[in-house]
Amino acid sequence: MAVYTPLTGQDIKAFLSQYDIGDLASFEGIAEGITNSNYLVVTGKKYILTLFEKRYRLEDLPYFAALMEWWGARGIRCPQPIKTKDGRTLSALKDKPALLVSFLEGGGARKITLEHVSQLGALAADMHIAGADFPHVRANGLSLSAWETLIDNIGRRADEIEVGLYRLISEEYNYLSEHWPHGLPSGPIHADLFPDNVFFNKTFGRAPALSGVIDCYFSCNDFWAYDLAVCVNAWCFDDRHRFVPERVQALMHAYADIRPLEREEEASLPLLLRGAALRFLLTRADDALHPEPGAVLTLKDPLEYVKKLAFFQSYSA
Repeated sequence: MAVYTPLTGQDIKAFLSQYDIGDLASFEGIAEGITNSNYLVVTGKKYILTLFEKRYRLEDLPYFAALMEWWGARGIRCPQPIKTKDGRTLSALKDKPALLVSFLEGGGARKITLEHVSQLGALAADMHIAGADFPHVRANGLSLSAWETLIDNIGRRADEIEVGLYRLISEEYNYLSEHWPHGLPSGPIHADLFPDNVFFNKTFGRAPALSGVIDCYFSCNDFWAYDLAVCVNAWCFDDRHRFVPERVQALMHAYADIRPLEREEEASLPLLLRGAALRFLLTRADDALHPEPGAVLTLKDPLEYVKKLAFFQSYSA
């Protein structure tokens, strides 16, 4: 989440007139994240207003809204789109597509424990099974073909981040494009199950309680095992980017208790782990090298994923 498009109270009041949710009491921009503009909007209840910025096509947005409704109807706790008075889910604000969704209580894990990753594994399996017969399809816009485009966009400026980075990402892309698996079990995936997108309720003196999942705007159809690879990248390293095998074990066991991996998925995981590391390395590098003027956001360090990619390269060597 971030703020690229500044809004005034009058902007939001005019926008909310399309909805039957009461009058605006307060609002504030949310600086965390790097992709869309997000605001916390309060009337009688709390809502999240998202303006879609870069890396999105207008035709993708109904997929996100429909998938959140689909998951919600099947017990996956996630924000639900709020419909306008005339029944529309999508709207527009400042000439940009906009979506208003319900507010999910809870917060991201600050100090990751094995209980957190166990609940994450179960959540991912439940999401995959629940979405298996979802009738809509959206290709992953940040997979192989997009990586090539991002590398071209970053170019040799990558070496401004770290000397040798352009060669690293180019060689890794070439390797993955030649070896990327095909035909693995697939369906809707979240594709961004990071600790700040998986919410837990505070439970004093007890294990954390999963509240739900937010920010479904990278969701797409892809390999379910790739979603797990994203989770390993995001959750299974410590604060110094050292691999924590106990977290992987807890994640995979909890997932497999609900949906056991097929042999081909297990064999492909080393490649998928490298692919997930490259994906986040590339988007973070692109964001760092091409910042939006005036944007209020928290940039994330691409070098974190240089370290993770190096680990997975050695792991699969």
